[in-house]
Amino acid sequence: MKKGLFFGFLAAILMFGMNPGGAEARVFTSIGGGPTGGTFNYFANGFATYVPRVETDIRASAEGSGGSVENVRRVSLGDFDFGISYAVDMGLGAQGRLPQDERKYDNIRSVGYLYGAPAQLVVCKNSDFRSAKDLKGRRVAVGNAGSGAATSAERFFRHLGVWEEFRPQFLGYSAAASAFQDRQIDAFWVLVGYPNASVIEAATQVDVRLIDVGKDAEASGFYEAYDYSTIPIPAGTYPGMDEDAIVFQDSTFLSARADVDEDVVYRMAKTIWSDAGIEHMRQAHSAAREMSIENNFQNASVPLHKGAARFWEEQGIEIPDHLKPID
Repeated sequence: MKKGLFFGFLAAILMFGMNPGGAEARVFTSIGGGPTGGTFNYFANGFATYVPRVETDIRASAEGSGGSVENVRRVSLGDFDFGISYAVDMGLGAQGRLPQDERKYDNIRSVGYLYGAPAQLVVCKNSDFRSAKDLKGRRVAVGNAGSGAATSAERFFRHLGVWEEFRPQFLGYSAAASAFQDRQIDAFWVLVGYPNASVIEAATQVDVRLIDVGKDAEASGFYEAYDYSTIPIPAGTYPGMDEDAIVFQDSTFLSARADVDEDVVYRMAKTIWSDAGIEHMRQAHSAAREMSIENNFQNASVPLHKGAARFWEEQGIEIPDHLKPID
């Protein structure tokens, strides 16, 4: 065999995970995460690291992305096999109701619940801001453009009628914390489990308070318009926080593209939601404390993938009609 042909053949072997002896082909999967250092990124990396240890013929790569909304689009369109997204974004995407985007991203399926992501609107403790409406005309960091955080912020503030009346700053969490410390912004928004490292970072220099966005949501009919749920964040969560904050939260999910092989999704779910898999994820990030068989696919907004449904049924979990696989 000529040298050029030999190295071409060797490259093909490496690319497709085969060897000349005909060993089993490997399965390559991609998992859409989020910005570097974010919770989505920790989870995507955790899955990509752990699954191949157990399912040795599966190779997984964690892919950086803008976050929830980008993952909804890219999973549905085929760029990613799996992704991490918020349930509300998944449901609205499937209906063609994402902001300024009427395309239906209905090729995405639920795999399992990961954690709740409360909306936290951070202000200085001694400020006069008591409601989200008080931020008219102010500089508010809302997260990276295209992220689930920024999309949820726009959704909420538009519903309150104030989105056009303040100056949203599209900053990631860490950058927002720094800008808040330097008084370059008046408030910042995170949609993530608590306590959040960026809020803690900001609170090292400035005593903080969380606005009761849950009360704003209830008073404005936000819960009737969107499928969020209310949750209290207890006093003492952050330095200077003397009272509970009533906020709303979304549910974070592992999703899969509808046409990913059923057996691959089944084995991914079986590995991730095993006792050892859950423990691995809890070591990777504290938000994984909510991962469990009991929480299974609670608050899912789109039907389960066939492989996920097979796994959850094996755990004795009954799947309601509206979440049963549709293909």
